[in-house]
Amino acid sequence: MGEILLDFLSNLTDNSNLITLIVSMFPLIELKGAIPIGTGLNVPLLQSAALAYCGSSLIVIPIFFLLIPIFNLLKKINFVKYAVEKIEAVFENKAQDLAKKSDGAPKEKVRKILILALFIFVAVPFPVTGVWTGTAIAVFLNMKFRDSFLPIVLGNLVAGSIITLITFLFKDYVDIIIGVLLIIAIIMLGIFIIKVVKSKPQK
Repeated sequence: MGEILLDFLSNLTDNSNLITLIVSMFPLIELKGAIPIGTGLNVPLLQSAALAYCGSSLIVIPIFFLLIPIFNLLKKINFVKYAVEKIEAVFENKAQDLAKKSDGAPKEKVRKILILALFIFVAVPFPVTGVWTGTAIAVFLNMKFRDSFLPIVLGNLVAGSIITLITFLFKDYVDIIIGVLLIIAIIMLGIFIIKVVKSKPQK
């Protein structure tokens, strides 16, 4: 499966650096998938990690400022409105789960707890705990950009460092790593879809 994906990406363009950068911006894949993918395309490991980190960190900015406007725009289209509302409900529920960690705490302490929780969430190197989900949670928590950007990109750095180390230790099995990450991403996507289906839009 990893070899198939690498062959497919190689056929798109011969610029492996560009592929690594762009792939890192995609949800579920992000830098966790882009680092081994870049390495599989013969980009040096540290260069692949740097490109993947830059791409996945830069995408935080448009997600943060455009997520709600895009959702609001999509909700004006009748045949996708209900689906968007259910996706919103998933992020709102996740945001509420994080907010519960600070119930009853003073305002400044709540802010610090949410910043730390956001950092830890993104730092865990799993497909659905990356910058896309972390930024969406920050948006639905009504966090300020200056309070959310730093913990997200620092958490992203930790996750990227872990994946870089794994890729270095098992560099002879890069295609297997890519295949495993792809399978995990598909599974997590399936879980997310189930959550969306079972979620109830906020009234």
